[in-house]
Formats: sequence, C-alpha cells, structure tokens
Amino acid sequence: MKKMTQDEAKRICDKVMSFSKADECRVVIQGSRAGNIRYAQNSVSTAGLNQDTQLSVSVAFGKRQGTASINEFDDKSLEKVVRRAEDIARLAPENPEFMPAVGKQEFKATPTYFEATAAIDPEYRAELASQSIQLAKKNKLVAAGFFLDTLGFEVIANSNGVFGYQESSNLSFSCTARTEDGRGSGWVTRSANDVRLFDPREASEVAIEKAMKSVDAKALEPGRYTVVLEPAASSDILNFMFNAFDARQADEGRSFLSKKGGGNRLGEKMFDEQVNIWADPWNADAPVNPWDSGSMQAREVAPMVKDGKIASLQYSNFWAKKQGVPQKARHGNTIMAGGSKSTEELIASTKKGILVTRTWYIRSVDPQSLLVTGLTRDGTFYIENGKIKHPIKNFRFNESPVTMLNNIDDLGKTQVFGDGRKSVVPAMKLRDFNFTSLSDAV
Repeated sequence: MKKMTQDEAKRICDKVMSFSKADECRVVIQGSRAGNIRYAQNSVSTAGLNQDTQLSVSVAFGKRQGTASINEFDDKSLEKVVRRAEDIARLAPENPEFMPAVGKQEFKATPTYFEATAAIDPEYRAELASQSIQLAKKNKLVAAGFFLDTLGFEVIANSNGVFGYQESSNLSFSCTARTEDGRGSGWVTRSANDVRLFDPREASEVAIEKAMKSVDAKALEPGRYTVVLEPAASSDILNFMFNAFDARQADEGRSFLSKKGGGNRLGEKMFDEQVNIWADPWNADAPVNPWDSGSMQAREVAPMVKDGKIASLQYSNFWAKKQGVPQKARHGNTIMAGGSKSTEELIASTKKGILVTRTWYIRSVDPQSLLVTGLTRDGTFYIENGKIKHPIKNFRFNESPVTMLNNIDDLGKTQVFGDGRKSVVPAMKLRDFNFTSLSDAV
C-alpha cells in the first residue's frame, strides 16, 4: 500500500468532486496493508500480505443515488468512476429515505495509529508463530493460531466541505492448543492498536495452560449455575445487545427496547445499577475513527446505559428527522465498565460455580428478548470453595444479555476485542446462568 498523505488525499477528493455534475458528491478513500501468518498442527500453513487502496464515490440527483468504486487514481480513471456513479444514479429509482449530505464537520483526531505496529514485518510474524509452536511442542501439545496486523488510512469528503483524514494500526491474535489425543483444549485471543501492549508469549501460554488443565473433563448436570465468564466469553454474547440499540427497531416494535403499546424504553432501568456502557472514539484502549463513514458526521462520547438505565439510542439520519431528534453519528465502539478484580479473584470469591473460557456458535432465538443459544468450548471448569476443582464437559446454554446484566454478582477487569468496530468488555460473575444440555466437543 502506498501511503497517501493528507494533502494528496485532499487533492484527489477535490479532483473527484470537480468532475461531478450531480447535485451532491461524497468520496471515501480507504487504504490498507494487512499482513498475516497462520499455523496448524505445529506448522506454519500460510503467510501473506494484502495491500489495496480504493476510492468510492456516491452522487445524487435529487433523491436518486449512484455509487461506484475504483482503485486507480489518474485523472482519466477518476473522471470515469464519477461518470459511472452518475449513470447509475440517473437509472436508479428515488429513495424515499434519502438524506442529503451533511454540512462541514470538525474532527478531533483519535489515537488509532502507532508506529511500532506499523513496523511489524514478516520476521516478527514468523518469530511469533515459532515461539507459539515451540511452547506447544515443549508441553506435548498441538497448536493452531492466526495473527493479523493491519495498517491503513481512511479519507472522507463531500461537496459541502466535509474532509477527514485518519491513519490506523491494529493487530489481532488467536491461538488454540490441544492435547495430542484431543481430550484437552485451550484458547486465547488478543487485540490491540499498539503492539507494545501485546505479549505473544503470554497469550500462547494461556492457551497451553488451559489445554493441559482441561483433560479428563467430567460431566456436570445441566441447570442454572453461578458462572464466571472470562471477557471473551462475555463479549460474544453481549455484542448481540450492543448492536441492538437502534431507535427505529425499538420504535417499530422489533427490539428488546420496544415498549408495549408503542415507543421505546429510553430512560427506563433495565439492568443492575453496576451496568454502565458508553461509546468513546478517543478511548485509549479502543480508539476508532472520529467520524461515522456512512453519514460523515463527527462522533462524540455518548452514554448508552447509565447506572442500569437506557441513556440513549442510535438513530439513522432519516429516522432522527422523522422523530424530531438531533442527527448524530453512529458509534464506532462500545465500552462497558468493569471492576478491579482479576478473573482469578472472581473465582476465589465463588463457593460453587462454573468458569467459562469461551462461548461460540451463538445464534439468536428471540430478538425481542435478546435470547440467544450457544456453546462453551476450549476450557470449562468447575469451581468449588474458591478454586478450580476439575474440568467439566461443555454445555449448550440459552440465555439473554438482559437477564445476565440483571444477575451480576461482580465485575472484573476488562479486555479489548475487535478490529474495526471495537468493544471493551469485563469478566463477569453472574447468578443463575442457564446451561440447558451437555456437549461432548472439547
């Protein structure tokens, strides 16, 4: 990927808009370089580097819209993509929910870019995989993992004077370790913008330790148990709720935030008072671009849940206008407050319960109650008198994030997840978590 400077990006955007004969024009440029390495059966299987820069232009004649994309940036190509978008717009039917381009915005930069992450090279990736594989072999385990590092930039502009330029870097890593006979399995995931916050050896050691401790799992009768969910186990379930704060779905009766008889539950207490959730593009652990690419509006710090009460909902520009509320950008991250305790301290305070490393294969059962079903895997353990007593067979569960956040005994330290849209989620100790049946998979 050829890194495009802010000045270069501005010249290209201005050139594109100068070619346009439409009523309005919007431009998005996205460049990325993604390096990766994958290993399985204690051997590297693939490694690669993908690079691309694309420009997308969207134009409108009245309420007729057209969009086209290109990855060539000479003047002839730029004019060609504008004409293509205009041809599409002229042929398109009117969009009854069309909203005109927003006016000029001010964007406060967010801390999404780190030079140390941008400097990751094939040697770093190879050393990471080698270290993980050697640790697994040393403990007579079989490891599989995937590491991805990304470097990129995004540019937005429109014919009303909007212009934004932001660079970013990110990495993600997951590792599964298993015993050679397949009876024990452990897993770990990590994500960060700054590689200096990532310890690949520590991450692999977590997966290895869980694999060794999960051998000879015993069956435990399904039922409702006190559960300690590690942050990764919490995250996959809670994301079903984080993505459901849409005002239109609530107002139209299609959401857990719908009120009987019409309207939404804004301002109502729906969770334990310990629950505080918000969006913050400048959050040091999970920064995101300071704008919403779809609307080109500036993001802001926004409470979602305050002391258990629904503090805000997200509106598309169309629905905001229809409902007579201010138009605001969509969130780019979701942050849930945690506590100061480690997962080990949550375990130590549990007389009888279950520790869950990971939840997966989660599917929606009922959107209006947010009931989901899924499975535990890669390290599930029985807790007795504050200590892990032995591994147990995995469960299927049927549970709702709404119920979970009303059954909180304690909250632990948080962890960051995600590459694009990020979330920060704590470990949680919950009452009466509903395990419905056993699963023989490890």
